[in-house]
Amino acid sequence: MAGTDKGKLSLFALTAMVIGSMVGAGIFNLPGRFATATGPFGAIIAWAIAGTGMYMLARVFQSLAKNRPDIDSGVFAYAKAGFGDYMGFLSAFGYWLGSCLGNVFYWVLIGSTLGRFFPEIFGDGSSPIAIVVSLLGIWAFHFMILRGVEQAAFINTVVTIAKIVPIIVAILIFVVFFNYDQFAENFFGGVGMPEKSLVNQVRDTMLITVFVFLGIEGASVYSRYAKRREDVGRATILGFVAVTGLMVAVTLLPFATAPRAEIASVANPSLAGALELVVGQWGAVFISIGVLVSVLGAYLAWSLICAEVMFAAAKSQDMPKLFAAQNNNGVPANALWLTNIVVSLFVISTYWSADAFNFMLDMTSVTALLPYLLVAGYGVIVARRGIGYGPEDDKRTSDQVIAWIAVAYTLFMFVAAGLEYVLLVAVLFVPGTLILYFWARREQNARIFSPTELIVFAVTVVAGGLGAVGLVTGAIVP
Repeated sequence: MAGTDKGKLSLFALTAMVIGSMVGAGIFNLPGRFATATGPFGAIIAWAIAGTGMYMLARVFQSLAKNRPDIDSGVFAYAKAGFGDYMGFLSAFGYWLGSCLGNVFYWVLIGSTLGRFFPEIFGDGSSPIAIVVSLLGIWAFHFMILRGVEQAAFINTVVTIAKIVPIIVAILIFVVFFNYDQFAENFFGGVGMPEKSLVNQVRDTMLITVFVFLGIEGASVYSRYAKRREDVGRATILGFVAVTGLMVAVTLLPFATAPRAEIASVANPSLAGALELVVGQWGAVFISIGVLVSVLGAYLAWSLICAEVMFAAAKSQDMPKLFAAQNNNGVPANALWLTNIVVSLFVISTYWSADAFNFMLDMTSVTALLPYLLVAGYGVIVARRGIGYGPEDDKRTSDQVIAWIAVAYTLFMFVAAGLEYVLLVAVLFVPGTLILYFWARREQNARIFSPTELIVFAVTVVAGGLGAVGLVTGAIVP
């Protein structure tokens, strides 16, 4: 595809990729998750923190796309460029694994949404029938994607437009039924909800805000397909602004239509339940259809991203070269096969899970934090060293400040997530390192670790060991 626009993605298609990646399952669960944690006041603070932090991260992606146009599939490649081979691997593996867990979450939500209408068949999304339907869907998408990335990207653009419609309709209905007195009653917490500090209220919303912002890097991941390099940064910002507006509206407006306790008690997807409180059963049906379309579209986008990250990591020798193979349609077939095998195994495992829904959501959020932290850190390095900047470029200072804010935000998110989730991520990183990283390094006859990387691996092993002990003893309950 080099040297021609054939098969390349336009600004509109790249923006649709960002929106398609971000508007998935998370936005349909915002009313209930936020109402459980806080009222409108805490929600406004939470979105101010999350929106500012993720906007700064989006700006980092934008500046790196401009200043390092030689780096494709930026999420893990930036980590490698800034912090070395092993950190690049951890970023790629963590991002890929988190995407796999997110895809499992999507299928659980599909099952639970169908369970609203067929409870005896689909249950909470982890029944045997729900698992079989999920597996059929996973492999149907798999073979469609094998036919070509451009075809899948076109379908994603169409689905993105289709799934925005029910969200816009729900927002308009909430606006029509807006009750100021009800909003004021809920503003500082409402009635019938347990008392807790504002700090804890905001903290309890943090992981869901990370989850719904996942995909902000969608255009960066697909930078090698862009018609114009500058469109990568533009698509990132356009997608961020559009989706943030939708998410804030979906979170705050239901507080003006029903008591907080009622919103907190609705079943997932909670946007369907919140709308049902306003207009009755048809609202739940309408949103449930939107959920199915949205989640299937997001699953398509994330399947593409999963395979692309594994493929790019293999091309740069950070993963075994087996996963760098492409089929006749230019699709990273082996990477896609590995991705969907892993997703299928996780889907099957949900049969024995007590709360697969929230566990997969939170784990997906935490696994994304390390790649985001390393991207922000590399943004600091590029700005400080002036890489890609002209001698008279006055944006270096502002870009460095923005990158430092993104670093601080990501570190804050690690603290907000809680130690148990960080340890569980380490549990997954250890076997990933021992199998995939060692395999790739042996293929190259390269040194496994530098002294600094050995320390990082030792810390990862210790954290993984603590996480494993916590799982065995019941101190950590998934």
